[in-house]
Amino acid sequence: MPGPRPTPTALKLVRGNPGKRALPKNEARPSLDARMPDWLSPDAAKHWPAVAKQLHDAGLLTAIDVTALGLYCEAFARWKDANARIVKYGTVVKSPNGYPIQSPYLAIANKAHEQMAKLLTEFGMTPSSRSRCTVTKPDDPSPYARFVRNK
Repeated sequence: MPGPRPTPTALKLVRGNPGKRALPKNEARPSLDARMPDWLSPDAAKHWPAVAKQLHDAGLLTAIDVTALGLYCEAFARWKDANARIVKYGTVVKSPNGYPIQSPYLAIANKAHEQMAKLLTEFGMTPSSRSRCTVTKPDDPSPYARFVRNK
């Protein structure tokens, strides 16, 4: 299918529906009850709560998105581990023959970074996708604010 991938409706709503096109009426609406999967590694499980809370508060995390967010958290944990080893051993290491070679952790970190970037885009968590989001202030529930707004 040529052309850009469709933008999820929840992301369109967060962005203020910039195209002003009609939103789908019969789109599936998965439950917002997204729980951390039990298959996450310990390091990925540490990263889950912060990211999941922000996405949930924005209305972008549903039960059906748990696997994608879990994959992001695993890629983050893998990148963090590989990056720590790069910092410790450097980007160039000695081979068993004594010749300098690229650290194998560099390839691991680069691949995890690539995976994270793709998944961040899916959830609208990159600077460019965030710049397209608009946030509307909630209405002030006070009677005075309603009175002033009606004039």
